[in-house]
Amino acid sequence: MIEQWIAEVKENSNPRELGMILIHNGIVRATSKNGKDVKGMHLSYNKEELNSLIAEFKKKEGIVEIMAWINEGVLNVGDDIMYVLVAGRLRTDVLPVFEEFLSKIKREVVSEDEFS
Repeated sequence: MIEQWIAEVKENSNPRELGMILIHNGIVRATSKNGKDVKGMHLSYNKEELNSLIAEFKKKEGIVEIMAWINEGVLNVGDDIMYVLVAGRLRTDVLPVFEEFLSKIKREVVSEDEFS
């Protein structure tokens, strides 16, 4: 999927505006944020809210594309949680948007419950 996304972005973007592509691959860890062992998680997300965020962040200065895929259901340690791609003109355009977009997905889009 990631290689396909990168190829699509390169093919469909103005080369004068595309200078950086950042990719995030979130993975289920064997430990929670507080250090407890976990076997996995139940994950769901709000598709409409994700689409709204993508549309909002695509409008930011210097951004040419944003893509996201979120895995839903029962996920085990090592499973992919999400892929996120942010592409744009310069590092100074892309990095802050990438960080803010990921944070908003975690706060506003995704619901997760870990299990042991």
